[in-house]
Amino acid sequence: MSRSAVILLIMTLLSLASLWLMPGLGEPVSLLLKGAAAVFGLGFLLALMLGRRFKFDPVLR
Repeated sequence: MSRSAVILLIMTLLSLASLWLMPGLGEPVSLLLKGAAAVFGLGFLLALMLGRRFKFDPVLR
């Protein structure tokens, strides 16, 4: 896993954990945390897809 994917995963988990652990937040803050979790989650998936490394065998047998 690439470094950017790990950072985005941590940011996603932190935003979801703060949303879950503080239930008395106001509606704008709650909406902001949900949006941040969605953006970080999509960034994480994109970083996973772009970070794949394909290994090719240069010698065909």
